[in-house]
Amino acid sequence: MGEQSPPDHGKLEVVDLKSALEERYLQYALSTITQRALPDARDGLKPVHRRILHAMRLLRLDPSQGYKKCAKVVGDVIGSFHPHGDQAVYDALVRLAQDFSMRYPLADGQGNFGSIDGDGAAAYRYTEARMTDVAMRLMEGIAENAVDFRPTYDGETDEPVVMPANFPNLLANGSSGIAVGMATNIPPHNVAELCEAAQHLIVHPDAETRDLVQFVKGPDFPTGGIIVDDQASIIDAYETGRGGFRVRSRWESEDTGRGGYQIVVTEIPYQVQKSRLVEKIAELLLAKKLPLLKDVRDESDHLIRLVLEPKSRTVDPVLLMESLFKLTELESRISLNMNVLDHGTVPRVMGLGEVLKAWLNHRKEVLVRRSNHRLEQIAHRLEVLEGYLVAYLNLDEVIRIIREEDDAKAVMMETFSITDVQTEAILNMRLRALRKLEEIEIRTEHEKLTAEKGRLEALLASDKKQWGAISADIAKLHEDFGQKTEIGKRRTTFETAPEANLDDIQSAMIEREPVTVVLSEKGWVRAMKGHIEDLSSLAFKTGDKLSLAIKAQTTDKLLLLATNGKIYTIGADKLPGGRGNGEPIRIMVDMEEGADIVDLFVHVPGTKRLLASDKGDGFIALEDEMLANTRKGKQVINVKTPVEAKCAVEVTGDTIAVIGQNRKLLVFPLDQLPEMGRGKGVRLQRYKDGGLSDIKTFKAEDGLTWTDSSGRTYTKAMSELGPWIGERAQAGRQPPTGFPRNNRFKG
Repeated sequence: MGEQSPPDHGKLEVVDLKSALEERYLQYALSTITQRALPDARDGLKPVHRRILHAMRLLRLDPSQGYKKCAKVVGDVIGSFHPHGDQAVYDALVRLAQDFSMRYPLADGQGNFGSIDGDGAAAYRYTEARMTDVAMRLMEGIAENAVDFRPTYDGETDEPVVMPANFPNLLANGSSGIAVGMATNIPPHNVAELCEAAQHLIVHPDAETRDLVQFVKGPDFPTGGIIVDDQASIIDAYETGRGGFRVRSRWESEDTGRGGYQIVVTEIPYQVQKSRLVEKIAELLLAKKLPLLKDVRDESDHLIRLVLEPKSRTVDPVLLMESLFKLTELESRISLNMNVLDHGTVPRVMGLGEVLKAWLNHRKEVLVRRSNHRLEQIAHRLEVLEGYLVAYLNLDEVIRIIREEDDAKAVMMETFSITDVQTEAILNMRLRALRKLEEIEIRTEHEKLTAEKGRLEALLASDKKQWGAISADIAKLHEDFGQKTEIGKRRTTFETAPEANLDDIQSAMIEREPVTVVLSEKGWVRAMKGHIEDLSSLAFKTGDKLSLAIKAQTTDKLLLLATNGKIYTIGADKLPGGRGNGEPIRIMVDMEEGADIVDLFVHVPGTKRLLASDKGDGFIALEDEMLANTRKGKQVINVKTPVEAKCAVEVTGDTIAVIGQNRKLLVFPLDQLPEMGRGKGVRLQRYKDGGLSDIKTFKAEDGLTWTDSSGRTYTKAMSELGPWIGERAQAGRQPPTGFPRNNRFKG
């Protein structure tokens, strides 16, 4: 059977797959950006929210009217305006009614609309809704040609392109969304503050962000909380349109009697689920990562009340909370990314001033359109009234024409020289309107409308008057949503985070337990529980043995000096347990190939150490400056191969004793050594051959002490050390009788 050709259904078009995919994906991306994910800078709404409000308006769900089932609202939205899933539309409607999600809710819900615990709303057949006063303000003037309308998806009716927005909704309620290749996240703000900033912008159009931040101090979340960012970072975020805010829970200490206390959290960060937050704290508690905390309880009703019980009454509440802020969502970072649609078409990131100007310019455009619309209505009404006056002045003739003429309309237009509109109005006039008093009322209405027309024409002719009218509207908004009103007063406050020592916070997250750190000669380390005195029973790998053992706490940091002059930092809580032989210390730090361990010791804040190389150079350094933040360690002693770091001796006195491999001892004052953060140091002792063997610091008044291999202790007073006392960098002399043969102060 031969190859069959495709049926000929007309001319076939060959399309390049790459260009076709690019074109279609671009169309999809643009659709997502403009029709779904990003809000309009003018009214702060996405299409789905705009369509929900428009549908509710058509259903006459005003705040003064009764509620209607959400199923009815959702059905109208997806049937007439928004051809998407009913659940997606209902979820959007639910969020508009949640007072913990929206700073100024646009829907007034009746029924179960979810909770701050993350519970979902009841099905839409059970819940009801209507609009709030804020929603009405957003649509104020929509029937007065304030905005453009466009055909709906099926072309059967029209929908608004944007709302008139007599409310700064974009910043007041915020917005969030993820499009294709871009996203937006705008936290809610206080309307009274936005009004003040807008008024300032009207008077000072070139105002800088730092001027506007005097009014808009920062976000104002429906759930309250405390912002702990500094002013500079807030200004930078509003200037660029990108940044973030650290929001903390509000808490207070509650006295429980007998010197005890408990912490009560009354506000949590925005968009944090309370139930998930409590679960997280409980998980950390079980994992022993919150040793300062004993218990967590949720005693909330309609108000939030999380009770945190400390381990003991001696626990510092600030330290406890700082450790919780570090590990849990009791502190959260709310991002700011003011990526919005400019004029409903172009997505771009705006600063605070630009967003407010976009709203103000839209308000001006709405004012002009509504004024023109009203002028058209007045012109039509004046035309009609003038026709009525003609009728009253010639009433008998009008009646005669209507009764006797076949084409009354044409005759009347010709007789009195009136327009078609006026003639229709006269012909449609009711008999009851032919009262004598009606003429006076018509003249009064004519005068009023003429005066209003003059005012509107003056308004449209003056830019200054237009801004004055907008300013008056904003002043009324400020009055209705001011700081003294229940809905308008600021909920989120500003504070400086308390100065808590980072090390103390880190320690607060670790259960404090005594351990004995054991290091073998081949570099294997482990942490035995408790402080062990007898280490003779410890087992090691074949060919390995004990190098050193130090007593520590799990909250301690250990400092490890390597022969390459680097110091590495290891948390005692991170060490492997005492079962088995432990683990190689090299897997915990990035020690260079060829470097060996010199010493391991517990970090004691404020301690000084004498660091020295085997060549005999040394200096004094603070332990606090040796701490390394990474596994790579911190270079402290500058050495070049074959020179190696030799020792890190704790400074405990005012005098140094140093002995070389050539078995010569030198004693000199400690103040002859410099204090440095890093370096090579200065010469401690001069050698012809060999290098440094050991160093010891001591108090001159106590004398020099050493221990021999048998465990016997010898002490030489300074008066007996005369032959060995000298200056730094001298050669020294043979040590006194009884000094250990291994040339170390501890045999």
